[in-house]
Amino acid sequence: MILETRDEAELRAQLCRFREARVDASMLRIDTLCGRLALPTTYRLSRFVADPACDSDHSHSDR
Repeated sequence: MILETRDEAELRAQLCRFREARVDASMLRIDTLCGRLALPTTYRLSRFVADPACDSDHSHSDR
């Protein structure tokens, strides 16, 4: 997880920084945890990470 915030402006600012740094947006995930009366809405920004176990399986699939 890169960022978890209740402030949507903070989330947008982080996304702008990633765009300026030319980070591949397809590798980012944004979750919106919808708030209820007791809990406010929270935004979570994460980066996808490849599973190394899957990569090693694919390298042996040609045999």
